[in-house]
Amino acid sequence: MIRPRTLSTNSLKKGLTMQHRRFLTLILVAFAVTAVAWTVESSQPSGVVNINTASSEELELLPRVGPALAGRIIEFREANGPFQTVDEILAVKGIGESSFEKLEPFIVTSGATTLADKVRMARSTGDENVAD
Repeated sequence: MIRPRTLSTNSLKKGLTMQHRRFLTLILVAFAVTAVAWTVESSQPSGVVNINTASSEELELLPRVGPALAGRIIEFREANGPFQTVDEILAVKGIGESSFEKLEPFIVTSGATTLADKVRMARSTGDENVAD
């Protein structure tokens, strides 16, 4: 004859403890992921780049600006004179509305360049319908 298994008080406590541990682990992992995401987001460099006086190296501190685009910004500036407003940078080949939205918080047309570290932004997922 097979006896039905009965749960003792001890095994019931043990089972609840394991469930609690799993739940707490899940909560802690979720908290850690959120904290890391918040830290990365809040650790963006601060400062600006004066697009009228910046060197190629300074322009390359801007998000999505590499040597080629920095060179085109400088060539445009030399050929057309200083930028009067930051949105004039849209006339530079390779900078569209989407790029400008990422650049705008970090660019000025007067004053000193104060940005000291490269601004890195997450790549878009392709879900946006914004043409560049």
